[in-house]
Amino acid sequence: MFLSVCSSNYTFTVQAIKKMRDYLKSFNILTDEDIDVFESKVIRKTLKKGDYFVREGKTSKEVAFNVSGLFRSFYYSSAEEEVTYCFTFSNTFVSAYSSFLSQTKTVENIQALTDIELFSISRDEILKLEKRIFILQKESAEKRCEDLLKNQPQYLQLIPLNFLSSYLGITQRHLSRIRKSISN
Repeated sequence: MFLSVCSSNYTFTVQAIKKMRDYLKSFNILTDEDIDVFESKVIRKTLKKGDYFVREGKTSKEVAFNVSGLFRSFYYSSAEEEVTYCFTFSNTFVSAYSSFLSQTKTVENIQALTDIELFSISRDEILKLEKRIFILQKESAEKRCEDLLKNQPQYLQLIPLNFLSSYLGITQRHLSRIRKSISN
């Protein structure tokens, strides 16, 4: 019996991870490697019906992929009445986003309407991942420069070379060589 429970739980987790990966892939922003790193940082959590993911007056420190279950988001009106303004269904991310981004106390509550399974990632881990993505820019400097010339040529004259070279992750001298090779 124990083995079959573990096997079905493992299967469920594999299927849940696949759903999260598919969701992340659907935006066409992250590479498979980026998603692998993201996946390695998530923590599996469960909430019981009635539990809170975040409460008013707290600062949101995580984002979670809702594997299964239903959340409601609500706040208290000036008349102290609950106002439900959002439902979060399975296979999407949930957070008190304004609090998460600004690191200020939230005015909202996110409560489980059913038992919930989720994959959570902390704000600290997300910031580390973002930094990694910025450091490991996906395209070569030449490709990024070509894309700028193709898609935003009117702005290239407005961007000082030191900013442009910094954006491309190269020296101004290397930028000059790339611009010459592209214009030829």
